[in-house]
Amino acid sequence: MKGLMLLHTNMEDAEALATRALLERMQIDIITTTFNRDKRVKMAYNVVVEADILSREVNVLEYDFLIIPGGKYVSEVLNINDNNIKNLIMEFHKNNKVIAAICAAPMFLGELGLLEGKEYTIFPSCEKDSYKGILKQDKKAITDGKIITGRSVGAVVEFSYEIIKKIRGKDSAEEFLKNIYY
Repeated sequence: MKGLMLLHTNMEDAEALATRALLERMQIDIITTTFNRDKRVKMAYNVVVEADILSREVNVLEYDFLIIPGGKYVSEVLNINDNNIKNLIMEFHKNNKVIAAICAAPMFLGELGLLEGKEYTIFPSCEKDSYKGILKQDKKAITDGKIITGRSVGAVVEFSYEIIKKIRGKDSAEEFLKNIYY
């Protein structure tokens, strides 16, 4: 199994870095990409990381799932109508791939109509009736079909658990919790 994780300027550091680390502990390959001009990405709390590949190098068919961490960049991207992230999400969706979004990132899914009729969670100030989904704000992370959502940085373990459960099964997800003494 191999996942693609989007990195973006002003992204929530812990949602990206901790999720990647937790999944890689379970021998799940995570490749990072960015729409930036170069591979360097400065995150919300000034951590600078380097993406593995640039977005133009992405072949969606090489990946089993997409991870979109959240942060304040989400509303910034939506406000300027930058469609790069939406287009990437739709490529994964059209190819019947798992899409996982945490914190504010489910807003991308909502704007694309991918939450309609789905149970989801999202950062509390980001919910909108126009998403036409079934908001489960009491859940830290939830899977509905091929869509996985997480509420916030405080839900990274549960979000990672849901990803592992979806792509590897419940036994692997339970092993993950045991391995991190959760």
